[in-house]
Amino acid sequence: MELTIYQVDAFAEKVFEGNPAAVCPLEEWISDEVLQKIAEENNLSETAFFAPENQGFKLRWFTPVAEVDLCGHATLAAAYVLYNILGYSGPEISFSTRSGNLVVKKVAEGLRMDFPASRPEVVQAPNNLVAGLGREPKEVLAAFDYIAVLESEDEIKNLNPDFSKWLDLDLRGVVVTAPGNDVDFVSRCFFPKLGVNEDPVTGSAHCELAPYWAERLGLKHLKAKQLSKRTGLVECGLVEDRVLLSGNAISYMQGQIII
Repeated sequence: MELTIYQVDAFAEKVFEGNPAAVCPLEEWISDEVLQKIAEENNLSETAFFAPENQGFKLRWFTPVAEVDLCGHATLAAAYVLYNILGYSGPEISFSTRSGNLVVKKVAEGLRMDFPASRPEVVQAPNNLVAGLGREPKEVLAAFDYIAVLESEDEIKNLNPDFSKWLDLDLRGVVVTAPGNDVDFVSRCFFPKLGVNEDPVTGSAHCELAPYWAERLGLKHLKAKQLSKRTGLVECGLVEDRVLLSGNAISYMQGQIII
């Protein structure tokens, strides 16, 4: 069996920026065991697989160790492959996923994804969360990740977490955030339980960050920057219970998987 594979830098203006994702278009689904082994072999934070379904596509995302419920940058990468490489010409792409139906459209800012908002709630910080941070956060919230709010962009940049303390957390991972110097807010995202100590640019995390900062800042449109080594910019818009995430992507590599 041979499968075509693409590697795309998502939330990037040029190669070596943003978050790399592998994308494998399928004509029909193969076994979950093989999908997971491909993601493990790729050793990227996410590998996206999609196949035709009804009038759109079914889309699934795998880290090197597990399938996940939602991934923004690999959705952006999959839409990029459809529009820019495979010649998809529809006005929008409809993806059926574990998180419901996700729609991607071409817009002036690049590609815009329509995702469900997740509104975090204030919680008592778990002891191992604070131990891993090495400091007491200003505030801790929870949605599908723990969100630790810090004072400044510099504090986010200089953070050096102890990932071993976070392997037993009950939520997906830890997102740290603070007001930005030249954007509305900044963040870094850590998912050691999923085999991804630090994710370069995390679309799904902005589904929980954007509602928090929109309420705090009184804004419906926000500019965000994720401060990993690769960095990436994410445009966020709030429309009722949805988050609109916009960004660009660029192709890095194309190849064949031979199994």
